[in-house]
Amino acid sequence: MTETPARAAAALRSTRAIRERAHHLLQRARDGRSSWFDVDDDALENATTDVAAVTRERYPSLEIPYHSRWRHFEAGGVDRIAGLHERLAGLDPWARAASMIDLVVVSVLLDAGAGPEWTYVEQSSGQVLARSEGLAVASWHAFNDGLFSSDPANPWQVDVVGLWDLTGAGLAEAFQVTPANPLVGLDGRVRLLHRLGDALSLAGRPSELFAGIAAASAHDVLDRVLDGLSGIWLSGNTIGDVPLGDCWRHEAIAGAGLTRGWMPLHKLSQWLAYSLIEPLEQAGVAVTGLDELTGLPEYRNGGLLLDTGVLRLRDPALAARSWSVGDELIVEWRALTVALLDELAPRVRSRLGLGAEQLPLACVLEGGTWAAGRASAQRLRGGLPPLSIASDGSVF
Repeated sequence: MTETPARAAAALRSTRAIRERAHHLLQRARDGRSSWFDVDDDALENATTDVAAVTRERYPSLEIPYHSRWRHFEAGGVDRIAGLHERLAGLDPWARAASMIDLVVVSVLLDAGAGPEWTYVEQSSGQVLARSEGLAVASWHAFNDGLFSSDPANPWQVDVVGLWDLTGAGLAEAFQVTPANPLVGLDGRVRLLHRLGDALSLAGRPSELFAGIAAASAHDVLDRVLDGLSGIWLSGNTIGDVPLGDCWRHEAIAGAGLTRGWMPLHKLSQWLAYSLIEPLEQAGVAVTGLDELTGLPEYRNGGLLLDTGVLRLRDPALAARSWSVGDELIVEWRALTVALLDELAPRVRSRLGLGAEQLPLACVLEGGTWAAGRASAQRLRGGLPPLSIASDGSVF
């Protein structure tokens, strides 16, 4: 079969490709052949201890929900989700799910790092929220106020015209952005949502990408995300004229033909797939195979591995400079994070006395690795990640 850019891109849109290439880079680092990192396997015990302790603290009953955007909507102990269910109570199950899918798609796409200076003040509760929780609650209120809908009679939807009409000033107002309260990558977020509108020009709403689905694996959900939204990403990474999204060059990556040298990661797409499971299940869709998805290659999970000593920079001075998302050091850090989360998860399960069915990777992340990474960042650097990454608002 003749290889084409489209076939090569399709091969890179799988978690199998992510895992195979990530584990290749991990073995290479263990062999001492990485230019950037050393791996200390003994320190996995430190990471396991931290994650298990944080998990027990956050979920004493060990009844742990999926790691998803819905947890951030519960920030500060406010049951915002119940309020949305009340507003949608008169709709049929799929119409309710469609509204929730629209919300979570736009909220996840707005979830790239906020930066250390931005906060959001929720008027109804008086809470001051930052980072992922702040972005979640800001996007929650923007959605409920109809910012992404072109139909004043139906604010609880996201549609093409609403996305196309979104302005930087409008998003800045909704997210309380001012010179004194700057949000990293504001313009990039607006461009991303405009491109989402372009991608949905036929479907109309994000939820239409999932219409008619009755049963699916988690990877089926991810496939719909990657196929439907592949053109929206701002990275500019392509094979031929086919966009790759969160997929980056690394000289040590083997692979067939046009896929050689590419490390796929698809962090926001997988974060979205995790976050879509709950509304789909509430609509009666049976979603299986959660562990087909990978751990999320972002700076909380990756920061945990650096902070606990599992990963060490070969040159500590590299932590003092700023990096771009496409720099090989950052690509490798994120790939090693995926591979090491696969190894950390069974250790955490064993420490907590739970099996894989009771504690799938989605729950290990929630319990979990993300919260432990945030805690170590707060303890060691006032909340900052261990490596500084210049973001355009579309990856982290």
